[in-house]
Amino acid sequence: MPFKILLTSFTTWLPHHKSNASDDLLEIISQLYSGEQLIFLRKLPVDFQIAPKKVIAKLNQVQPDAIICCGMAESRDKLTVESRAFNGLEMIKTTVNLDHLVAELKATDISDNAGGFVCERLYYETLKYIRDRLLTTKCIFLHIPPLTPQNSEIITSDFLAIIRRLKYC
Repeated sequence: MPFKILLTSFTTWLPHHKSNASDDLLEIISQLYSGEQLIFLRKLPVDFQIAPKKVIAKLNQVQPDAIICCGMAESRDKLTVESRAFNGLEMIKTTVNLDHLVAELKATDISDNAGGFVCERLYYETLKYIRDRLLTTKCIFLHIPPLTPQNSEIITSDFLAIIRRLKYC
């Protein structure tokens, strides 16, 4: 049985955004990669309630083995895998071994700060849902820097490596 991965992205949220880097990257991935069974849930609304509901509904519908939620981080220059998410004082960590996941990747770091915005809420609610229902679904959140001609190839390469490695972490 193929290893199914649900990939999510957001739409834009500020007037100066022409696109969202998370969705730009998923567009590239959709054209390049077909090794695993990838399921795309793209252009989620930047909304604290709607985005998690849509991801959880899709999780229930397709029952993926893993979820990679993606969001844009305008101020970062590397992919960053978030180790945890907060909702007020409550914190949930991913169960994925992130050190193994990102080992030797050139453009990826681990972050302990999911940003306190919709990205963090989506990550928290998804991790909580998985935990509370005792699901074995793996879940990570990746912040994507703005893609440029200079970084697009290395960012895409690292993202593809993460997709391949997720099955074993």
